[in-house]
Amino acid sequence: MDTKYDVIVIGSGPGGEGAAMTCSKEGKKVAVCEEFSLVGGNNTHKGTIPSKALRHASQILYDTNRFENTSYQELLKQTELVIHSQVELRHGFYTRNMVDLLIGRARFIDANTIEVLESTGLKKKYAADSFIIATGSRPYHPPDVDFTHPRIIDSDKLLKIQDNPRTLTIYGAGVIGCEYASIFRGLNVKVNLINTRGQLLSFLDDEIIDALAYHLRENGVLLRHSEEYEKVVPDDDGVTIYLKSNKEIRSDYLLWAQGRTGNTQNMGLEELGIKPNSRGSIPVSECYQSSVPNIYAVGDVIGYPSLASAAYDQGRFAARNLICGECTTLKLPDIPTGIYTIPEISSVGLNERELTEQKIPYEVGHSFFRHLARAQITGRTVGMLKILFHRENLKILGIHCFGYEASEIVHIGQAIMSQEGEGNSLMYFINSTFNYPTMAEAYRVAALNGFNRIQAIRKTANNKG
Repeated sequence: MDTKYDVIVIGSGPGGEGAAMTCSKEGKKVAVCEEFSLVGGNNTHKGTIPSKALRHASQILYDTNRFENTSYQELLKQTELVIHSQVELRHGFYTRNMVDLLIGRARFIDANTIEVLESTGLKKKYAADSFIIATGSRPYHPPDVDFTHPRIIDSDKLLKIQDNPRTLTIYGAGVIGCEYASIFRGLNVKVNLINTRGQLLSFLDDEIIDALAYHLRENGVLLRHSEEYEKVVPDDDGVTIYLKSNKEIRSDYLLWAQGRTGNTQNMGLEELGIKPNSRGSIPVSECYQSSVPNIYAVGDVIGYPSLASAAYDQGRFAARNLICGECTTLKLPDIPTGIYTIPEISSVGLNERELTEQKIPYEVGHSFFRHLARAQITGRTVGMLKILFHRENLKILGIHCFGYEASEIVHIGQAIMSQEGEGNSLMYFINSTFNYPTMAEAYRVAALNGFNRIQAIRKTANNKG
């Protein structure tokens, strides 16, 4: 046995980092086991950070119409700089907090021991009182699609292609598919976006869905709804996807973006009695405890909501439960959605469809960015803010934003929605003074728009009375 720890965290993404930092600050002897030599997990190396860095660069190119002189490979180099900075930052967190890094692939020998296989082939055993699994997820690969072919890629392999594609087909129009469709259109790449469902991102508000679909088409993305693949045939020059509707779509690359699978394979979990589901997700309690009491799991490896922000909190909560017995869990309705398409989307709370189904009396307040002075100054006039509120007590029920920096703007509404009693009211936005000119002013405009609608309804009712 090489070393004994209080806690070993497996995985160094957001969930693992949140867990390790919390355990260390509580005075525990902690190690983080990471399969790759650089910390950060998929979030830093393959997912959130690279895609958002690419999206930012793509947005600038699109805004300035400079994509003729910039290649995908040049953008990848810029992305690598961001990744390098993130790795240095996160490595420093572990060093300063005296968390040991174990580099290699972990496999459980028993409930208190893991064996770490290093890249040299050397195996070392480490013991711990408790473990927190934060191994993340990977793109789902159907067995009849040849992902060994260089023309068929997933979101992990996208950063490794060696040329500059002119055409791209994306199979799967979820968050990842929509984000990359926006990114590559910003690079002037012809994009086919194949959606297996009838509409985009059906968990969003219908008005936002319609706006996203409109702007994707306006930017040149060819959308195909309610389609399923029959077969995929790659060759040296490109790939053809044959659809069950008898369509054939040819492009330089096929990006498969249809679901993800938890990274639980070959970890020895089944031998301990921990049985991942069909998508590799580990079942856990509301306190993130697995069926083995001293083993917890957080982040994408447990499934929904599969967000970097949520994973970090889950890691902290699991650590607090493990050390202090505190059972804190995510308040799922309060977690904002952030989708980094061009334009950006963010929302928190209920949408109109959900309010209608629940028969909650509500009203809508709109603010269109084209009417805001700040948007006119910056040229970011595409988009809107939408506030849904209770028709009688004016309680805010949902915030939906579409446009530049929507994922930042939504947090103002989120903060007010979290207030108790009268603090969560449309009147907060009406009675508060906002800096001028700002994008935040959209809240006052939307609130007044909705309140005036309510006043008109009440006035009509009083006149009839």
